[in-house]
Parts: sequence; C-alpha cells; structure tokens
Amino acid sequence: MPETPDREIRILDLFAGAGGLTTGLSLAPGLAVDAVCAVEFDQSAAATYTLNHGGSIEDGRVVGGSVYAGSIQDWLDEVEPFEVDLVVGGPPCQGFSTLGKQNVNDERNFLWHRYAEAVKRSIPRYFVLENVPAFLTSPQWDVFQNELESGMLADYKIEVAILNAADYGAVQARKRVIVIGHHKDLPAPGMPTKTHEHNHRKLDEVFRHIPNAVDRVGLPDGTVAYRGADRPGAFSTRELHFGRFYTDLSLKRFASIPEKGNRFDLPDELLAPCWRRHRTGTGDVMGRLYLDKPSVTIRTEFFKPEKGRYLHPTEDRAITHYEAALIQGFPEDYQWVGTREEIARQIGNAVPIPLGEAIGRQLQQAFSGSLEAARGDRGIAAA
Repeated sequence: MPETPDREIRILDLFAGAGGLTTGLSLAPGLAVDAVCAVEFDQSAAATYTLNHGGSIEDGRVVGGSVYAGSIQDWLDEVEPFEVDLVVGGPPCQGFSTLGKQNVNDERNFLWHRYAEAVKRSIPRYFVLENVPAFLTSPQWDVFQNELESGMLADYKIEVAILNAADYGAVQARKRVIVIGHHKDLPAPGMPTKTHEHNHRKLDEVFRHIPNAVDRVGLPDGTVAYRGADRPGAFSTRELHFGRFYTDLSLKRFASIPEKGNRFDLPDELLAPCWRRHRTGTGDVMGRLYLDKPSVTIRTEFFKPEKGRYLHPTEDRAITHYEAALIQGFPEDYQWVGTREEIARQIGNAVPIPLGEAIGRQLQQAFSGSLEAARGDRGIAAA
C-alpha cells in the first residue's frame, strides 16, 4: 500500500471520456485532486479531457495534460506501473445495456478485466467503478466478483449501489451502478448521502436561463490539432447551443406535440408507418421534456427526438448540445473537441457532475479518516 496522502489525491482515470467524473470529484469540498493520468481511446474525447485537466492550446495544437490517448490494453503494455491513491472509471456499457441486444462475447464487456488489472498494479486505497444497472445481472459481474474473492482484486472489498443522479442534485433522473472499492485494511467509505431525494431539482432551474432560439445550425467554425489530426474545436459549452436542419415533416410533427406530450399525440397523417403498426410502447419517443421534473437520462443521441424524450419543453426542436451538457452539470466554460456526434457521445457517456461531486464528498471523509489513523499509528486503519 502507498503512504496515506497528506497532499493532493493522485487519481488514475480510466475510460476517462470527457472527464466528467474527475471534474465532479474536483468540486468536492476538501478533496484536492491531481489527475496524474487518464486513459481514453477516443481521440476527440482525449483532447477534450486534456483541455480541461492540465492541457492548453498553443499554436493551434492541444498540448500538455497527462492523457494516454489509446486503448487501456496498450497502456497496460507500454506504461510502467505507478502508484495512485484513487482509480476511477467506467468501462463502456454498450455490451450489456438494456437498450440493445445483449452479447456476452462483446469485447467491450471484458474491458472491466483491464480495469481490475489497472487497479492491481496501481495499488490505490480506493477505486470507483461506474456502469449501467444491467451490469449487475451480466455474466461479467459474476466474473468480477470472482476476481474479488481470489483474483486480481483479492486485496479489496467493495460496496455496491444503484444511485439516481437526481438524488444528488442533478437535474436528471439517471440511474447508474456505483462500485466503491477499498483496500481490505481500510474501513469502507460508504455511499454518498442523498441530498435531494425528496426535493429533486426541476429542469426549469436550468432552462429558464437558456435562450429558446438556437445560435446557429451546426457547430461553430474552428479546428485544433491533436495527435497529428485536425479536429473541430475547441468550443465552450455555451458555444454548443446550435440546432439542426429539420424536414418539413419533422417540423409538423414537433408542432403537433403539446407540452409534456409525445408521439401518441400526433394525428394519424403524421405518424410514421412503424408507429401506426405499434400504437403501444414507450411514451418517451418524440416526447417533450418536462420543465417541472428532472430530465430523462441524457444518452448519446439526445439530439434525435426519435430516440427518446428529447424535444425541447416548448420549442419545436430537439435539445441542443449546450442544453444537454448543462443537464449533465458541465460548466459553461468547459472546452469541447470533436464533431457533433463525437461531442454528443462525450456528453451522453459522462458521469453527471453532481453525482461525481457527491462521491467525492464521501471519499474526502474516507481519505481524511485514513489520514488521521495513519498519523496516529503510522499504519493503515483496520477494517
């Protein structure tokens, strides 16, 4: 085990995406974090992470930071092991998400194994794993538990809960599995205390400050170079308030859907053939967001109304990337790199900032407690 930290908490961020989890952790009072390394395969997401965690733009290039822009397997093969205080990250969930057909042989389902290997070699005091609820009923969950019993994670114990981001101050109902691991010689840190369980924030708290009209159609102009390729960016969150070109049919459909409505409110002549054949099913398709409730889960295709309840509460359009990023809790000055689709994936795959902050508050107490114990007996507190 590494020495108990009396400095910034050294974090290794795996499957880091745009950096939402690390950003949330950094906002927790009293938890000073140092993201010593992040691993992200998607090049645009890696550039976004870099710009918001130690990097900058010089001569039109994204430079600095401590991001390994490649696969976690290559990182494990190429980078010498080093110790950190905390490992965080959520392996991609598409392989067993309930939104798609499950495939037990999907390679993405086994990336958690690389996560476990990274934990073993970096010997953190704690680790945090985030994933979709379906992870708990997947074959990989059983294997993960076996690793805890006698495999790479045998030195760790875990706590598991399904948390709703809305219970922690996010303006979004988003349920995710949170696994918090602790070294077996340390006390369990516990799950974060719910701060908004009986007082969920309403979407109107965010949307009342956003112009109803979009700034433009499509991304602003501008490119930056990252790892030898020019990419759209960098754009602040506020610059992402752009719309799309819609067909006349789409605009007629939007105009026919009332506040809080959905595709079931459409007249027959505006229904798609598949909707005529299937007049039951989810009411979220082509639905308007509610201003008096938290948003539905922001996914990676939130800019497509046919993918869920992603119509603006009152305007005849889908929500913008700007609105989706604010729902996720990203600050206005966060910097983004990528195409429209790439930035949407970065936003939709992120851990909501308020949930990350809540986890950070809980870990701050754990780190403070282990620090006091170490100062008292020069050892690690017994579990």
